[in-house]
Amino acid sequence: MLPSDSAWLALERPENPMTITIMLRVDGLTPTRFREFLEVYWLAWERFRCRPVWRAPAWYWEKDLTFSAPQHLDVALDRFEPEQLQDWVSERLNEPLPLYRPRWKFWLAPNAQGGAALVLRLHHCYADGLSLLGIFDRLCPASPRQYPAVYGSKEEPRAGAWMAAAQSWLEALMAEAIPAVSGSVDTPSTPGTGKSMAGRALENSLRLVHEFSEFLVSPEDSPSELKRPLLGRRSCRWSSPVPLSRFRTIARATSTTINDVLLACVAAAVKPRLGMTPEQLDEAVMHAAVPVDIRARLPDGVRPEEGEPGNCFGTVFVPLPVDGESALERLFRIKHETRKLKKSWQPGLAWGLTSCAALIPEPGRRPLADLFFGKASAVVSNVPGTPDTRYLAGCEITEQMFWVPQAGDIGLGVSIVSYGGQVQFGVVADEAVMADPAAFVEDCLKELEQFGAG
Repeated sequence: MLPSDSAWLALERPENPMTITIMLRVDGLTPTRFREFLEVYWLAWERFRCRPVWRAPAWYWEKDLTFSAPQHLDVALDRFEPEQLQDWVSERLNEPLPLYRPRWKFWLAPNAQGGAALVLRLHHCYADGLSLLGIFDRLCPASPRQYPAVYGSKEEPRAGAWMAAAQSWLEALMAEAIPAVSGSVDTPSTPGTGKSMAGRALENSLRLVHEFSEFLVSPEDSPSELKRPLLGRRSCRWSSPVPLSRFRTIARATSTTINDVLLACVAAAVKPRLGMTPEQLDEAVMHAAVPVDIRARLPDGVRPEEGEPGNCFGTVFVPLPVDGESALERLFRIKHETRKLKKSWQPGLAWGLTSCAALIPEPGRRPLADLFFGKASAVVSNVPGTPDTRYLAGCEITEQMFWVPQAGDIGLGVSIVSYGGQVQFGVVADEAVMADPAAFVEDCLKELEQFGAG
């Protein structure tokens, strides 16, 4: 298994399982239709027939010789009302996945009010959110009469080639840096830049050292109501769809981005849940860990192939202005922070550190996780779905929601999902840090109203 995949098994804790949860509202989806979809299309990815197995000193994918698709699907025939459905999905979040089978499972509630609800829980070692989006994009065409054209992939051992490609990549970077360190000035300059290769290498080396040092010395988040020992019981809530055009209008009027507006809404909802006085808020340090796709930055051999499941994202730690007095102040301060991080190497450094988790002996793994994840109190994921409506087994997908895991002692996850010209906020929280996720979602939407009022 690749280090970037096995890392999520190494980071697993009983009170904080490393699983991704996806919920789709699919109008008219029946158990019969979905069973066919599962057998023919989903299982075309051989990885989903495998389970992760530990054989010292590494994790391996092992094909499950007793695999049975019906064991990975439960059907609930209840006519769930909206609030009942949210409780039912929360219960699925707390249902453990058997270790002796491939670690994923679907649940289908075909009679839920507002359309069938399809829930998938899958361990992070199988794929990250972007890989899963790619899989569903292939399996869910833009027409109810269209069948998926290209789908599936074989699960072949790649660890040796992956490590060799990563080593060659690092050696090439080091080869560039050596002349700079030795002081050589004979390397030709790049046309039009006036800067020698040695100069560029030195500049990159210094920048790498600076960014890594800055990451290590950056302060951990201030103690707050969000920094509590986790209980291991989680609940989730999600909002009704909001037109994407509302966020676009605010971003255009304030010369910010849609992502800035979304993060400002999250910052406003976080503020009252820290349990701090105004004086404490003035001195508070609060970060959101935001996953960032780094596929384009990686070389061939390390970067996953098109349509291949896997993990290939880094993390940036965005300071949240929880002491902000107004919606506009929070928005402009978020803009300032995201611009600073736009060209940061922090996502690549975070990906590298995370990938090392499975290679580090257990006694040293916990300190690394604490160092890394102690710098944030929440995970905020922005999931960009397709702008057009998609169809699963010929049935219209009306909504989609993702929840990503929160590693270490982080107990709050906020998901922002765009799909079909609409946006939804979703929250998953450990009961120790938040008793009522629904109120958090409402506060995100109230902040949006503040922009409209301004």
